[in-house]
Amino acid sequence: MRKKLAKLGGLIALVQVVVPSVLLAAGPKAVDLVVVADTRVLTDGMNRYFADLYNTDILLFAVWAVVLTALMGSVLGVLMDKIMTSTGLNLTKRKIIEH
Repeated sequence: MRKKLAKLGGLIALVQVVVPSVLLAAGPKAVDLVVVADTRVLTDGMNRYFADLYNTDILLFAVWAVVLTALMGSVLGVLMDKIMTSTGLNLTKRKIIEH
């Protein structure tokens, strides 16, 4: 009895996953969407620069995103290292005893 109920529960879960995707696939074909940043309210500054960059040159925008992410991660890492050292937790002199 438990096996039959487990199979029935699995079948119900499968139907709940498959049926909506089949129904959505039966709709009309979607048109191509164009995603742009809205620059109407941005006057100037860094936000306007990056919004215009996103709209015109997505490759340069991606390069800036990678560079700024690495830079912010490095700055936060150094800052947290200084904060940890000032509180007495110096992680640079830690001995690894797992070997």
